Amino acid sequence: MSAAVVAGGVVLATLLVAALTLWCVTRVRRLHRLHVRVDAARAGLAAALDSRARVALAVADALGPAAPPDLRQAAVAARALPAPAPDGRDPAGSRAAREAAENALTRQLAVVGRGPGRPGPCDDLADAEALVVLARRVHNDAVRDTRALRSRRLVRMLRLHGTAPEPVYFEIADPEPPRSPARPHVESPRSPTVM
Repeated sequence: MSAAVVAGGVVLATLLVAALTLWCVTRVRRLHRLHVRVDAARAGLAAALDSRARVALAVADALGPAAPPDLRQAAVAARALPAPAPDGRDPAGSRAAREAAENALTRQLAVVGRGPGRPGPCDDLADAEALVVLARRVHNDAVRDTRALRSRRLVRMLRLHGTAPEPVYFEIADPEPPRSPARPHVESPRSPTVM
């Protein structure tokens, strides 16, 4: 009788270890895929930011003296800063500096007039800005998903993330969509208050 109880306990312990091992393997694989996704999104964001800076320089050249005074400076500053590091490290605060430079460029580009009769690069500007908005959202979504899985109690306790650094969000202001003179901004009607 006691041999059967011991054998049952061994079988149960073996099943529990196997289940925990399987759970750990699936979490490690999921974490790895999420970290790869963050790396790819980071590279896409860097490419979109560089493309927007190139378009901003072209807009500054096309507008000449009509360009905002600091547009060229802001575009050059944004291009000069390094892209976020692939391993997640932030050498000497480069991520914060890049965020500040990109926000300065966004403010300068908000002043640039758009519409019919403007030079060709101004048309490309809307596409470049939309690409930056999309790339930043994809990146931050990947970071959010990765951080959510890394924050789970067993994942933290068992250190299933290994040596991978925790990914960080890239926060810049989204550009305001330009208002067309043909379609002015209209306040939405307020719902009547019930007394």
